[in-house]
Amino acid sequence: MRETWRWFGPHDTVRIETMLQAGVEGVVSALHHVPVGHIWTPAVIAQRQAEIATRSNGTPSGLAWEVVESLPVSEDIKKQSGEWRAHIEAYKTSLEHIAQAGINVVCYNFMPVLDWARTDLRWERPDGARCMRFDLLDFVAFDVFILKRTGADVAFPADIVAKAAARFATFDGARCHALADNIVCGLPGASGSYTMDDIRQHLAEYDGISADQLRRNFIDFLSEVVPVAERLGLRLCCHPDDPPFDLLGLPRIMSTEADYRHITEAVDSPANGITLCTGSLGARPDNDLARMMQHLGDKVHFLHLRNVTRETTDLRGSFFESRHLDGDVDLVAVIAAVLAEENRRKAAGRGDWQIPMRPDHGQDILDDLDRNGQPGYPAIGRLKGLAELRGVATALAHPQHGVRS
Repeated sequence: MRETWRWFGPHDTVRIETMLQAGVEGVVSALHHVPVGHIWTPAVIAQRQAEIATRSNGTPSGLAWEVVESLPVSEDIKKQSGEWRAHIEAYKTSLEHIAQAGINVVCYNFMPVLDWARTDLRWERPDGARCMRFDLLDFVAFDVFILKRTGADVAFPADIVAKAAARFATFDGARCHALADNIVCGLPGASGSYTMDDIRQHLAEYDGISADQLRRNFIDFLSEVVPVAERLGLRLCCHPDDPPFDLLGLPRIMSTEADYRHITEAVDSPANGITLCTGSLGARPDNDLARMMQHLGDKVHFLHLRNVTRETTDLRGSFFESRHLDGDVDLVAVIAAVLAEENRRKAAGRGDWQIPMRPDHGQDILDDLDRNGQPGYPAIGRLKGLAELRGVATALAHPQHGVRS
């Protein structure tokens, strides 16, 4: 695996030097300041490359921008409304510019409205560490009693709604505001400017768009952009739904192995692939991540390695982001499947045999607790996760692996 690190740009609390000291080989970044649907120009791409390539003291870092995460797909494209055709053309042009800059892996998602959903961004653990959490009762309380979405009260089992009502009765205004802010963070470009009416409007725009219709729209999008990516030698890789189950009445189409198989078979190309995110997919108890890597490995172009602990056995339930080797996802088995796939690719002479991986998320520990960085992206927590994952991979790849004295 090729070790990479996500960096949000010059305003990231993690510095270039931090990535160097972590020993990563490449950087994952994006141009979050470019509005969705607009073209990524060569100049703005080159600026980000220069920022990554330069340490704080002006000397070369030796690092390069190797993975785009993400080149966002507009809501117009997902709904096939408004400026969706112009946005697809802009997407193609951005791919041209990304390829010209020498970057060849592009991660994106096709989730409606929310890029991700958590109810707590810094949930305290018994040891004082903090992590991101999805509490189903809190989310139901938000959906039914704060957002007051039409139909939300019958979208969940009656006993869950009753428990959420009891919990909501304990909320004061500050708790309601904090919960709404946490959930709104999953909106692309969220900056505290979204009102409940704004969210209701976004959701209303998906009225009448079923999962089957959204899937058809996705295939239409891929049919347009994948041939361009293939011609350019790019590898597109779709990130799964996060979490991988229905929320807010929105269709979810990238939550299971069957979902990925449908999309990759519908537009069959080496350029049409997968971001295997063990944390997102691992929130569902029926997803076997090692098996998914074995079955879909040929299409895996990017890896997000993180772990979650599921608090219930329900398909749609509460979970929190655990330490990398402590949760319900068997990351040792996943890494073993990754290394087997890399060996297969290398033997076949594939130039992309080494799959880029980043230690995804991590718990806030030690100095992270005072840094107030991007939720889920602490410096030390990710460094700890990377060290653990690196150790597993090194042990599994050792020529004497399995030999006992």
